[in-house]
Amino acid sequence: MPGTALITGGAKRIGRAIAVGLAEKGYDIALHYSSSKTEAANVATEVHQHGCKCELFPCDFTRMDQVASLVPAVFQRFPDCNVLINSASIFKQQRFLETEEAFFDESFAVNFKTPFFLTRDFAKHCRQGHVINLLDTKISKTSREFFVYTLTKKLLASFTELAAKELAPNIRVNGVCPGLILPPPGQGDEYLQEKAKLIPLRRKGDPANVVSAILFLLDNPFITGEWIFVDGGEHLK
Repeated sequence: MPGTALITGGAKRIGRAIAVGLAEKGYDIALHYSSSKTEAANVATEVHQHGCKCELFPCDFTRMDQVASLVPAVFQRFPDCNVLINSASIFKQQRFLETEEAFFDESFAVNFKTPFFLTRDFAKHCRQGHVINLLDTKISKTSREFFVYTLTKKLLASFTELAAKELAPNIRVNGVCPGLILPPPGQGDEYLQEKAKLIPLRRKGDPANVVSAILFLLDNPFITGEWIFVDGGEHLK
C-alpha cells in the first residue's frame, strides 16, 4: 500500500533504518529531525537512491507550536501520507531519585506528548492509514535504570491500545517493542553482548528486525491495537 510515511527521529539509529527500509518498499518519506540535519540529509540521499521522494521536516518536540505545524506541513507536501511512525525518543539511563524536573518534562514531551498530538493531527488529515509507535521491551517489566524513559513508553503503549479503538476503522494503531538492538548512549557493542546472555535467544538483534516487524504490520490490514516484541524473548522473563 505504499504512499508516504512520516517518520519522527528518522535521521539516526532505528529511525534511519526504518526510513531506508520503507523506501526500499516504495514509500516516499517525510523525514523529521530535531538537530541532526547532516545525518537527515544523508538518509534523504539513501531514500532517493531507491527512487523515492524524501523531504526533511525539522521540528523541536519540546516546542508545541512547532509540533502543531508538523503534520499540516507534511500533508501540504505529501497529501497521500498514510503512515505515521513515532520513532523519536529520549533514551537516557537515570534512576528515580536522580530525576530532575527539566529532564522529566523533556522526556515526556518527546516520548509521549508529541506522539499523542501527532497521532491526533494525523488522524484529522488522513482518511485511511496506520500509526506505529516505537515502544520498548521494558514496558513488560519494572525496569528502574531508565525510570522516566520506561514510564513514558508504558504510557505510549496504553495510548496505542486506546487510540486503536478510538480511531478504528479508518486508522490502525500498533506498537513495536525493540529489545537489544542498539546500545544506549555511552555504551558499546560489548554491552549488548553481555545483556544478550540473559535472554532466551542469547543474541542481540539488528535494526532490520524492527523494520521487518513494521513491514509486517503495514502489510496486514486486520491487526490493530497490538504490540509486537522484537526482543529475542526478553519480555518472557
